[in-house]
Amino acid sequence: MTIEVPPAPFHKVEMFRREVGIFYGVKGAVMKVGIRVLVTGGAGYLGSILCERLLSAGFQVTVLDSLLYGQHTLFHLCNHPGFDFVFGDARKEDTVAPLVREADVIIPLAALVGAPACDRDPWLATSVNLDAIRLINRLRGKGQLVIYPTTNSGYGTRSGDVFCTEETPLEPISLYGRTKVEAEEELLSSENSVTLRLATVFGVSPRMRLDLLVNHFVYASVTDGYIVIFEKDFKRNYIHIRDVADCFLHCITNAAGMVGRPFNVGLDEANLSKAELALKIKESVPSFHIQFSELGSDPDKRNYIVSNQRRRDAGFEAKRSLEEGLRELLKGYRMFGRSPFKNV
Repeated sequence: MTIEVPPAPFHKVEMFRREVGIFYGVKGAVMKVGIRVLVTGGAGYLGSILCERLLSAGFQVTVLDSLLYGQHTLFHLCNHPGFDFVFGDARKEDTVAPLVREADVIIPLAALVGAPACDRDPWLATSVNLDAIRLINRLRGKGQLVIYPTTNSGYGTRSGDVFCTEETPLEPISLYGRTKVEAEEELLSSENSVTLRLATVFGVSPRMRLDLLVNHFVYASVTDGYIVIFEKDFKRNYIHIRDVADCFLHCITNAAGMVGRPFNVGLDEANLSKAELALKIKESVPSFHIQFSELGSDPDKRNYIVSNQRRRDAGFEAKRSLEEGLRELLKGYRMFGRSPFKNV
């Protein structure tokens, strides 16, 4: 299939590549070219890492966020001349439209993330995860690139023995998965979109999340000292948050060869069962007691392993290992200190 690439913003990307190649971090290199990136939900777990990475690469970044969780994760970016922040709702056209008009690249991170959060408020989940994406897609021009993070949870319940590729049929088993899959279909049926099917993300962020599986298991190991695991053999794929951020940058500078397709984004060596993950953590926290239970069940029935070959063929390799992430998390959790609701 031949993809017709419009003149913008890809011409700016090519100017950037000629100036600095693929080496990010040359101050001002992209500022001369003027690539403007709009990040909705940019104050969240992923966004607060991604925005810092984009700015360090020289991009101009505007964040739109409603600060649903009262977070103040972007204060350290306010002195950067390429950074701007708009407080607002990614579902409101009068807020979104002028920001979309000014952008060369749009990264819609604003979402209600995770099955439990979506099940708690299905209307809000559909509104934020799907309707807001449809709004952006309607407002943007043909020359504006969208890089959209969806989830590999869309693969649903598999055997855990056969690798899921981007050609594997999507069978999401949660409202969260369904909204993300529908949003991906919306974008890929349009021009100039790249979607990233993210594995379960781990790592420290200014807007920390403890509900993500690796982050949660490590937190349990150093606070409670034990964990009870149901469906211990169910498998997932994992990826470090900073590799995800780097992948977004790779998509911007290599968009011409990636648009129109989804890409799995995970670590091949981190296709692990919950039991394997817990035992890996125990290597770093020997006192961690793990109980595998045959009674009870986990409401999250996802079970799959994922191939990341297409992303690798597109030139991006994840660099940060699970072991590096565990060391990072253990350091980060030492900063939590004593809970205000505990005496020890």
